[in-house]
Amino acid sequence: MYKYFPHTETDLKEMLSAVGVDSLDALYDDIPDDIRFRGDYELPEAMSEMEVRQLFEQLGAQNQQFVCFAGAGVYDHYTPAVIPNLLSREEFLTSYTPYQAEISQGTLHYIFEYQSMMTALTGMDISNASMYDGTTATAEAMLMAVAAGKKQRRVLMSNTVDEKTQAVVREYAHFQQIDVVSIPEKDGVTDFSTLNSKLSTLDGIAGVIVQQPNRYGIIEDYTGYADACHEQKALFIMNSVAFDLALLKTPGEWGADIAVGDGQSLGIPMQFGGPYVGYMCCTEKLIRKMPGRIVGKTHDSHRQRAFVLTLQAREQHIRRQKATSNICSNQSLMALFVTMYLSLMGKQGLREAAQLSYDGAHYLCEQLVATGHFRLAYDQPFFNEFCVRYDGNVDALQQRWLDAGFFGGVKVSEDTIMLAVTEKRTKEEIDQLIALI
Repeated sequence: MYKYFPHTETDLKEMLSAVGVDSLDALYDDIPDDIRFRGDYELPEAMSEMEVRQLFEQLGAQNQQFVCFAGAGVYDHYTPAVIPNLLSREEFLTSYTPYQAEISQGTLHYIFEYQSMMTALTGMDISNASMYDGTTATAEAMLMAVAAGKKQRRVLMSNTVDEKTQAVVREYAHFQQIDVVSIPEKDGVTDFSTLNSKLSTLDGIAGVIVQQPNRYGIIEDYTGYADACHEQKALFIMNSVAFDLALLKTPGEWGADIAVGDGQSLGIPMQFGGPYVGYMCCTEKLIRKMPGRIVGKTHDSHRQRAFVLTLQAREQHIRRQKATSNICSNQSLMALFVTMYLSLMGKQGLREAAQLSYDGAHYLCEQLVATGHFRLAYDQPFFNEFCVRYDGNVDALQQRWLDAGFFGGVKVSEDTIMLAVTEKRTKEEIDQLIALI
């Protein structure tokens, strides 16, 4: 009757006996009778399966379906049809933390594969499994840098980092007595000269946080950043959109010590704010400062492959004061989603999807500028997201797009819109968007 409830009638009787009551109703005897609900629930009449399907189809038809040209951290990428079907299997959907490794081999196996794929994507040595989302992963990276720096209690953060991420980082820092200092931007990118100045004049800097592509969609040149940080014993932390790393230079190639970001771009649908999955990768020397868990592979006494929980730096497993984080869940289901996506797409498929996104964004930008009403906000290279300034009323334009079924970007300022293109957007859709201007 209850598909996911493992308790039999005998189990229930034994539990009730153990607590000294003879029925489930007796568990609620302490609740005053006058506050108990005695009426009928406002539920519809019973329906057949066909009627239920028709009802939900009618309700679903009330939703407005928009063609999405917005990004700002959440992207409308293609989801292979097989993933939702596999992910909904109950052994995946209802599983939780693999406390007993010897009976959680399947869970540990896909976590191991997730870690392997994320290290390949980021160019880093180690990946954990995993974080809540990209913003909290960045905040955890800050705490990780402070823990590694011991007495260092200051972090520099570029103003070109997404403002939502900045807000979460500062919230974490406030309660940990960490000083977060902004690095100003210049022409839409981090002001490297100011970074060097702050690194040489401020004391106690544990790390520097940047973003790639940045909050305006710009691909920044981080040449020399890692060296500048390491000269002052600071860690270089890079937040990146996971999908974009299929074509962009990886955090590992930039010399980053910690790579973080959100994995939502790896096929996870946009769903009203979640669930997402944050990734965190680092160099090998920082492995013991990393929050969450790390799964390793070994062989048992019979020389058969076995997966183990190599490190668990969580407060549930070690002394609270020694824990690197109080994360109590590892977003394992979403990590499995990402693992399925990457395995289905493969290296070549991911690169092709990324190239389509890049090409589509540049085509849209060219067409917008050609209308004579737009100009690129920053003369900088971009990937699949960019900012343009409009000579008309931005609100009126976006409403016109909405009325026609297009979610036309994110308003950045009174005259600036940020638009994003993924592999799902066709040339016909882009041309229709342009025709409405």
